[in-house]
Amino acid sequence: MFKKDPLQIIAFQTYGTSKRLYLRGRALEDESINLEQRGAFKLLFNAWKRFETDEIKHAKIRVKVGDDNFFYTKTNHRGYFLLDETVADLKPYVNSEGWLQLEFAYEMANKRRVIQLNNKFPGEMLIPSPNASYGVISDIDDTILHTGLVSVLKWRVVINTFLTSAGKRMPLDGAPKFYNLLHRGKSGKEANPIFYVSHSPWNLYRYLNYFLYKNNFPKGPIVLRNFPKPFSKKKKGYMPQKQKEIINLLETYPNLKFVLIGDSGEHDPYIYKQLAHDYPKRILAIYLMNVDHKRKMHRVKLLYNNYVDVPVLLVASTAEAINHARKNGFIV
Repeated sequence: MFKKDPLQIIAFQTYGTSKRLYLRGRALEDESINLEQRGAFKLLFNAWKRFETDEIKHAKIRVKVGDDNFFYTKTNHRGYFLLDETVADLKPYVNSEGWLQLEFAYEMANKRRVIQLNNKFPGEMLIPSPNASYGVISDIDDTILHTGLVSVLKWRVVINTFLTSAGKRMPLDGAPKFYNLLHRGKSGKEANPIFYVSHSPWNLYRYLNYFLYKNNFPKGPIVLRNFPKPFSKKKKGYMPQKQKEIINLLETYPNLKFVLIGDSGEHDPYIYKQLAHDYPKRILAIYLMNVDHKRKMHRVKLLYNNYVDVPVLLVASTAEAINHARKNGFIV
């Protein structure tokens, strides 16, 4: 009889306020995926394990804040959980960067399973520091991470995602420096929050989180999406999930202005322009990384031709973005 894998709780880095505890995560069997794995076959096997998950359904999860504050939630049929609760005050528990340390645990261990760890799983939630002068909302794919979404038949996406380890993926040249400058702001001493919002599925959370850590990007909440149902039709008034998540950020922090960063290859130019229209005076600037696709670049240039509501830069190089941000007073 096969030995079953130990249980784990993957707590996604999330965001909230001093009065709102907003937590996401997933309960799974621990497949022990090596994010530095080498070799095509082993990388493919790791990729298969990311998507062929053994989720823990309808499990009660306990969340500990501080020494004696406990909150509870339950996983759904896919092992995901969401805890969105109004609380008294979380300020005493955050560090200087605004991070709240959390401890997750299974409230009732499955009697048929032995949790081979000590049933304590760390997590973090960001409450933007009062020293922040603005926030940054950034895409990941082809914005800070070479993905290949505009390649023919998306073949580069397959190679980069499934045949390259997270530790070997390369960021766009100069991107970590740019993001750290934005994080520190115009005084060089700020703690401006960075939110990474991607169209990638939650299955890639640890992969992307490790990439950001490995390449010295500022730590920030990572917001991904659930897999869409196959063959599902878009309803009237459909809004991309990324757009919904950015709206949630804008409404969670109504007094915070934002810099939006994306790429010119997919939907970012259209989403960002619509957000700037819907939330006037909330968007400080839009940065769109150029992609190697003439037709898409031409469309984006036409979209923003004579646009003056918000500063927009089609970014040919990160050095160009840094100069623009410095001239506009975003960075030191």
